Amino acid sequence: MYFFKKYKNILPLFLSIVLYVLFAYFTERVEFNKLVFLWFSLFGCFYWLIKSTQISFTTLVIISVIFRLIFLFATPNLSQDFYRFIWDGRILLEGLNPYLSLPQTFIQQGLKPIAEASTLYQGMGVLNGSHYTNYPPLNQLCFLIAAIFSSKSIFGSVIVLRVLIILADIGILYFGKKLLEKLQLPVKNIFLYILNPFIIIEMTGNLHFEPVMLFFLIFGMYKLYQQKWIWAAILIACSVSVKLIPLLFLPLFFQWFVGHKNILQVLKTNEVWKLISFYAIIFITNILLFLPFYSQELIANYTGSVGLWFKNFEFNASFYYFFRELGYLFRGYNEIAIIGKITPVLTIGFLCILTFFRKNTSLQQLCTAMLFGLCFYYFTATTVHPWYVATPIILSIFTKYRFPIVWSIVVILSYQAYANIPWQENLWFVTLEYLVVFSYLIYEIKIKSTKIR
Repeated sequence: MYFFKKYKNILPLFLSIVLYVLFAYFTERVEFNKLVFLWFSLFGCFYWLIKSTQISFTTLVIISVIFRLIFLFATPNLSQDFYRFIWDGRILLEGLNPYLSLPQTFIQQGLKPIAEASTLYQGMGVLNGSHYTNYPPLNQLCFLIAAIFSSKSIFGSVIVLRVLIILADIGILYFGKKLLEKLQLPVKNIFLYILNPFIIIEMTGNLHFEPVMLFFLIFGMYKLYQQKWIWAAILIACSVSVKLIPLLFLPLFFQWFVGHKNILQVLKTNEVWKLISFYAIIFITNILLFLPFYSQELIANYTGSVGLWFKNFEFNASFYYFFRELGYLFRGYNEIAIIGKITPVLTIGFLCILTFFRKNTSLQQLCTAMLFGLCFYYFTATTVHPWYVATPIILSIFTKYRFPIVWSIVVILSYQAYANIPWQENLWFVTLEYLVVFSYLIYEIKIKSTKIR
């Protein structure tokens, strides 16, 4: 008993290191049972560490970095998207426009414009290689940096991309902590993101660039709190230029600038021009970032590629699958083309409700509105990849809600689809995932009598 008390905080640290090593170097995504065991075990250790009152803030920071460094030399094992990242970066390094060419075209024509072209194409898969890239300019810059430092080695490129993501997470830690202090919230909330096994595995491990997007977003929100709205606009524009998701948040800044007023009152205030300028800076900055890639084909290729996520792809959806089944029942075929057009309209409508009929004048209220607006979009979307949950997690630490943390635990169930060759979703697992998420969400809203602020 004495030994357990003395070393009770070393045990979860040691177990986590062993489990992360097993996950990073000895696990494939087709091994679903092994994935689930490692995943839930890591979350058990995470809970143990984060609940300990004897571990200092600085120690938790060091632990978080160590866990990330475990993955430094690992090849991503849950996603092959990084092959496309490396392809785009090397295409850019060769002076070619990644928005205008398809990997498939080069391969079919027997052309190899970059080193390891065949390996990269096989790694990304036919589906990815047959579509135009949909990664915005600052994301492309990250890919270019990897190409500059390692233009002939996939392994070297993976290390460079991983270092960029780790640095972004350190930036999130720094500005997230400062923002929590300003809001007078517990600073240890930041570890719900930084120490979360989902974040470590999906972002550092599998090279998804949400941390870079979130770094600019959190930095921008911090500047917004300081009333430095011009810098905030530039930083949020940079966030959009990594991933497009922050575009959904733009209507929600309305009350931050003009207060809780009706439209007629707003038009009589000077703040409305500040709001317009805020939006203008965001859009102009993104136009300038896209400008080096501009051509007549760019807009068509890019919008067509983004549109595929609404009208063609399906994965880990919730309400969409319910509506899809209704389509099969009454129409006899998949209605994704119609549903994919309706769900964005519903999201816009919900964002308008949050914007004009809910008080969003404080930063905590604004973060809560952003959290629920984004989750509404994900709950109605046709495709919800696991790494999408990173943004709700970081937003939740500035609010009273923790359902995104629960989502990060059960989202591993979506990987059951890859246990089948070819991959095939088992909707019972998807149902279980969302049943847990929605149950906890209802618990937080109803049982705990919390309010959306």
